Formats: sequence, C-alpha cells, structure tokens
Amino acid sequence: MTRRERLLATLAGRPVDRPPVSFYEIGSWRLNPGDPDPWNVFNGPGWRALVDLAENHTDIMRHAGPMQRPHPDNAWGQFFTAESWEKDDSRYSKTTVRVAGRTLQCVTRRDREVSTTWTLEHLLKDVDDVKAYLQLPPEVFLQGEIDASNLFAEEQKLGDAGILVVDQHDPMCAVASLFSMEDYTVFAFTEPRLFHGLMEQVTPALVDRIEKTAAAFPGRLWRIVGSEYASEPYLPPRLYREFLYNCTKPLCDAIRRHGGCPRIHSHGRLRGILDMIAGMGSGLDPCEPPPQGDMRLAEIRAAAPHLILFGNLEIADIENLAPSKFEAKVRLALDEGPDAHGSRFVLMPSACPYGRRITTRTMTNYETMVRLVNE
Repeated sequence: MTRRERLLATLAGRPVDRPPVSFYEIGSWRLNPGDPDPWNVFNGPGWRALVDLAENHTDIMRHAGPMQRPHPDNAWGQFFTAESWEKDDSRYSKTTVRVAGRTLQCVTRRDREVSTTWTLEHLLKDVDDVKAYLQLPPEVFLQGEIDASNLFAEEQKLGDAGILVVDQHDPMCAVASLFSMEDYTVFAFTEPRLFHGLMEQVTPALVDRIEKTAAAFPGRLWRIVGSEYASEPYLPPRLYREFLYNCTKPLCDAIRRHGGCPRIHSHGRLRGILDMIAGMGSGLDPCEPPPQGDMRLAEIRAAAPHLILFGNLEIADIENLAPSKFEAKVRLALDEGPDAHGSRFVLMPSACPYGRRITTRTMTNYETMVRLVNE
C-alpha cells in the first residue's frame, strides 16, 4: 500500500498491509532543519535525521487549516491590541483588551532554545474580568469567508505520502485557555452561569467555521482539541458533559454530515468520559497509558471498538527509556491497539521533543517504531 492508501484504509476499518506509524508533530508540521534562523530549534543536532525519517518512512498526517478572509464588520481591532518584543533570549507577546471600563492583558514567552510558548499572565483572572469580557459585542467574533484552496494545494503536494488533517480547537479550548488552570477549574465549578456565557460567546463562530470548512473540504480527518481541559482531575464527568460534550458534539456532527472523521484529542484520564468521546468522535488520540492515563490500550479498544485509536506511546519514554524497554512498549501497543481486523489503529507518541538537540537514544527509539511496524 502507499502511505495514503494505508491511512485511508485504517480510517475506514479495512484491512491494511501493516499498521500506520506517525511521529505526530514531526510530520504533522513542516519542519525545516535547513533554516539557519537562531529561533529555529529544528536546525539543532540530530533533527535533520529525525525529520528525514519521519518524512520518508512514516505515514504522514499533515495538520492544516483553511485560509479565512477578514470579515468587513469584524470589530476585533476596536477592543484588542497586540504587541511583541525580544529581550535577552526570549520573545514576548502581549494582548490587551479594553472593554467595559477594564483593561485585561495576556503575556506569553517563547525561549530561543525550545519550541514551546509559556503563558506568563492569563487574560481573565476574576469574576469582574469575565463580566467585562462578556460585554464584547458579537461583531468581535465575526468570521470571514472560508477559502479551502490551500488545503487542496497542500494535499496535492503531499501526494501518496499521507493525508491532510484539519486541525481545530473546540469551544472549551477557546474558553479555558483564557484562564490559568487553577482559576479555570475553580471558575467552572463556582460560576457555571458565567462559564456558560463564555462558551456561548465563542461557539457560534466555531460552528460557522467548521460547517463551512467541512463543506468546502469534505470527507477528511479532523483533529479536535480541547477535551483534556474538561477531563479528570480538572472537571468531573458531569461537567465534562455539560461544558464539553454538549458544545463539541454539534461540531463533530457537522464534520460527519460532510463525510468527515472527527478525532478527539484528549490527554490523560479517559475512564469517566470515554463513552462521551465515543459518542462525539470517530477517533481518539493519544490514548496515554497509566500512569499518565487511567486505561490500558486494550481496555479502550474493548470499550469503544468502533473508534480509530492513535497512540499510545509517551514522549517521555521515547526520550528517556533504554531502547530494549521502549521496544517492549511498542510491541504491547501493536498487540493491543488494532481491532479484530488488524485495523483502526495508528502507532503514535503523545507529543514530540521541543528542544534543540535530539539524542542518540531518542533517535534509536523513533527508529524502533518504524522497524517494528514493518516487521
């Protein structure tokens, strides 16, 4: 099979010549080890060999989103301002919102040696901030026309190497990320009316975007991000249903109406919410094993046999485990993940390295993933 044929057969539950293997973000993103930019960590030692391995020997699931033309009546600029600057070896960004007599701000930092961003100050910090934010008019969230031409172009460029994945956050992700994790969890418990208000504020624009994208680019795999914010230990299953399931299921239904395949991205514990995930999505990643998660891959497969499972290797194990011990984990995943027909499973880690150096051990463990699926 070509890599594209193998992935499409896996999504459809048809027989495959071998299980697909993905390095997740390595392959999902177009990484460029040849870019000399000092902020590009992927030009560091070991990255070129790892990127080449992913591009040439894994089943690529390339993440992308549609282009969107600005709406002529969007009022974002009337309330929001953004600025950025560099200091020492860090880049900072600040977003400021002025509404209802209050000034809210969010500050983030990215360091030169790591490809990740930390939020130093979150936009919403207390009830008064939330009440002010809810005064933003609907025009702030107006979405322009969807242009899916870039998705078709990227898919054509990818060819038989794999498939395109439409990457999209859900309402929970949009709202919870406005707070620090501690403030978000307390607020969701103690101020459900206001929390519902925030969810209702962002949901219409997301529904519109997803409906239009799914219609313009039908029948594709999607990754929907946000579920883990509402899973245990942050929120109990009853609030997962109230805040996450009830808002995200309509998004997944819209994708399915156009022949698409919604995959729910949810780190951590699954036992209390797996039935709701199975009721929303056609797929699930990254299916983390205990102790990061609370279900073995075989348990997930038995409880939700129709789901396409993507996982269940930990990035910490790729970077830290001795190759012999890591090989045992890969073999277990390949035993437990596929369904009764040997399909509906993609071997995949939970994340990827974000530092400048790829060690020999890390590279060996990635090579083990490719070797074992081919065996």
